[in-house]
Amino acid sequence: MDQSPQDPVVEAYKAGIDRTLLRENLKLSPTERLRKAMAHMKLAEELRGAGRRIRGPRRRPDSQ
Repeated sequence: MDQSPQDPVVEAYKAGIDRTLLRENLKLSPTERLRKAMAHMKLAEELRGAGRRIRGPRRRPDSQ
């Protein structure tokens, strides 16, 4: 079997990929993956909201 040369950019990206995480996610059904993604989105929004509450209201530079 002939192996073609690997693209160095692709190889650089592959080095940082957690394949175990990919395998675990692929064990889930599409519906389960969607629910998991939606839960992550909800958490991210809650964290953004908490950050806004801590920082307080923002002012625009032109509205002084």
